[in-house]
Amino acid sequence: MLYELIRPLLFSLDPENAHDLTLHGLHFAGKLLPPGQPEPATPVEVMGLRFPNRIGLAAGLDKNGEAIDGLARLGFGFIEIGTITPRPQPGNPRPRMFRLPEVQGIINRMGFNNHGVDALIAHVREAKYRGILGINIGKNFDTPIENAADDYLACLDKVYALASYVTVNISSPNTKNLRQLQGESELDDLLGRLKAAQTRLADSHGRYVPLTLKIAPDLDDAQVANIADALRRHRIDGVIATNTTIARDKVQGIRHGNEQGGLSGAPVFEASTAVVRRLSAALAGELPIIAAGGVLDGTQARAKLDAGAALVQLYSGLIYRGPGLVRECVRATA
Repeated sequence: MLYELIRPLLFSLDPENAHDLTLHGLHFAGKLLPPGQPEPATPVEVMGLRFPNRIGLAAGLDKNGEAIDGLARLGFGFIEIGTITPRPQPGNPRPRMFRLPEVQGIINRMGFNNHGVDALIAHVREAKYRGILGINIGKNFDTPIENAADDYLACLDKVYALASYVTVNISSPNTKNLRQLQGESELDDLLGRLKAAQTRLADSHGRYVPLTLKIAPDLDDAQVANIADALRRHRIDGVIATNTTIARDKVQGIRHGNEQGGLSGAPVFEASTAVVRRLSAALAGELPIIAAGGVLDGTQARAKLDAGAALVQLYSGLIYRGPGLVRECVRATA
């Protein structure tokens, strides 16, 4: 109810300014208020981790880990922060975020704007949150694609000790050539190097931190099959399906519908869920799927589980529905 009163004010602001204002509010809420608790549900074990409920926050809302404690008050079963890169970078020129309220969608071309991995680590160390924390890692925009693995390995080394799991983001459409890493040979090389690093880090830290791969919704059947095969072969612990889409068939004729960037929210629900379904068939339960993309109510969260997901992440739906969406989705997936 409170969010329904606040939303018109937020929607009167530039989308990125509204995002920053919300993040600042969550940051101060986390500092000033008592710690939050996950919405009650039947806990579930995924990737060797015990999740208090199936609903998590997707990466992108809190890139630098500045509002972890405030976000924890919203009832999530887990929180994913990032995408983070080895070095700070400003991202793409503004404006770079656009609302499409007619279809409950968002287009962004942020470009991995973040303060760098060291700043994120400092924020995680300051946070009181002790729940499941995913850290999403990427490459700097000016790192040549042939050297991308070096950036992922640098981030993995630094965040390993603080993460519950680490997500490898190779599917943002807003960093030039990044999605090329989903190609068969590129992916094989990247996953091989990451798995070797994970084994080394597990030995040195005395704890095993799962690795997940975040993929795009814009994949054909052959690409999904190749990715599933690579995930199994390299014993990756999970897969997040999906990131934003570059397709525009659902937003033709809508204001801002042809802006460059990744489209999220309701328009990506069907395509994203289809990828979950195809992945589920290809993987045959060998590793879990975390579904993200277009969830704006509890029925859609349940549909992701029915398609084969074990967990569900929210982001754009929170902008249109507010924190009440978390409770609704937890109840629908309990």
